[in-house]
Amino acid sequence: MSISQRKDLTLNGHAGQHALAVAEAHGVGTMWTLSGAHVFPLYDAVVKAESPTRIVDVRHEQTAVFGAEATAKLTREPGLVVLTAGPGVTNGVSGIAQAYFSGVPLLAVGGRAPAWRWGTGALQELDHPPLLAPITKLATTAHKAADVGPVIDDALSVARSAHRGPVFVDVPMDELYSFADVTLEVTPPAHRPEPDPDSLTAIATLIGEARHPVVVLGSDVWMDGAEQAALHFADESGIPVVANGMGRGVLPRGHRLLVNRARSAAFKNADLVVVVGTPLDFRLGFGTFGGSDGTAPAKVVHVADSPEGLATHVDLAASAAGDLTLVLEGILTAMRATRRWDDWANDLRDQAAAAVERDAPLLASEAEPIHPARIYGELNRILEDDAVVVGDGGDFVSWAGKLIEPGRPGCWLDPGPYGCLGAGAGAAAAARLARPDSQVVLLYGDGAAGMSLMDVDTLVRHDLPVVMVVGNNGAWGLEKHPMRFLYGYDVAADLRPETGYDAVVEALGGAGETVTEPGDVGAALRRAFDAGVPYLVNVQCDPKVAYPRSTTGV
Repeated sequence: MSISQRKDLTLNGHAGQHALAVAEAHGVGTMWTLSGAHVFPLYDAVVKAESPTRIVDVRHEQTAVFGAEATAKLTREPGLVVLTAGPGVTNGVSGIAQAYFSGVPLLAVGGRAPAWRWGTGALQELDHPPLLAPITKLATTAHKAADVGPVIDDALSVARSAHRGPVFVDVPMDELYSFADVTLEVTPPAHRPEPDPDSLTAIATLIGEARHPVVVLGSDVWMDGAEQAALHFADESGIPVVANGMGRGVLPRGHRLLVNRARSAAFKNADLVVVVGTPLDFRLGFGTFGGSDGTAPAKVVHVADSPEGLATHVDLAASAAGDLTLVLEGILTAMRATRRWDDWANDLRDQAAAAVERDAPLLASEAEPIHPARIYGELNRILEDDAVVVGDGGDFVSWAGKLIEPGRPGCWLDPGPYGCLGAGAGAAAAARLARPDSQVVLLYGDGAAGMSLMDVDTLVRHDLPVVMVVGNNGAWGLEKHPMRFLYGYDVAADLRPETGYDAVVEALGGAGETVTEPGDVGAALRRAFDAGVPYLVNVQCDPKVAYPRSTTGV
């Protein structure tokens, strides 16, 4: 039930039923959780109402939050996670923080020790909202049963309004079990702001004056539903595009203006960079482009879905905030001339093609131990246009970011700017639920695998077949190689070599295999996609291979 279909709700029954009815009215369709008595009424609401909401119970609360966050990313409807009191809530903190930094609409409902026992040392008695306040748009307590519906309604409206983000509501156990009758009008998200026309004209003027413009498309382009406007903008303007996060796939792989593989050259030689729907953070050199060879730095334009998202640490040449579709359409309308940058776009496209050609030997490498790039060479032959790719790892997933381009928007999931490992199992489960007819592949570093592999049990119990690929180099590669560079040695960076992660999956009811020969990778991947069960391909990779990164994020 969406808000557009019904605006008035009459809430009867216990407070858990109130919470579910309001969540469903805001578009929620999946409840992620790990069972706890503090929150039983929420489960009862699903069962008694024969609700269309699906309960997905997991083995660790972090997986529940990451699953809810990925659900929101994939469906662009709010994610819902239900966490029991105390450690249930605190175990979910990293996932909520990831949603905060990624701008994902997420409702976390927490249990809370009974109000009538508060202050006496009840089981798991903890005042959660002060802990969650720094990483949410709203963190509060619904103190009475009659408050639950209105408070959750307000929280979901806040979560869905620009700039999107997580919210947290906890409810005392005795009140969550209590009954009340409430009538409320469901609150829609705040109207997405319309951009200032003068700002759009200023941006169009800067583009018209530029010789080497570049557009960066980020995750909020997808989350704001602006992917079609962004593709139209690129096609009509002829400006080269670099994509990051869930902006990947907005221009499908092979698009003539997608120059991710010439990213360094684009940023080095640009005289104008228009960044749309992503912060000017470490992933974009903190908003500094060009100027390294003595030329003037590029002018920077920042476009965000809300004024609060605009960068303040960079001297912007212009900026605009508002509905990203309206922004992109408005800039295009204000531009007096288009397709003036064919030579520039062709040069970057040639450089991107040259980079692909340079990498071809790595993608087909016969080296033993296996070079991680060989895995992606084989995977690229198998992935369909609508495949959902989930990255959970450091060095191994960095190779994926370089070598895999999604075929469609909304098909790439990574931890975003927070960089939290352990998100993979929840995200993969969410992808299988949201995209039942698509391939789903989870790319695990062996370090990250140790953080959520037990939730293969969740995949098995809920019949969610996904393909997992572990780049097993027996190390925390993202730390091992830099530490050796800095100190000449490394410590606390090794894992047990050749661990049988596939055997773990088999023990939990899935299937898998270990691959040690490069020529066997492709066949193993095909068996995984054909298996119809959670299947892990454990690839023994060369621990000496380090991803050639140009930034540490510091």
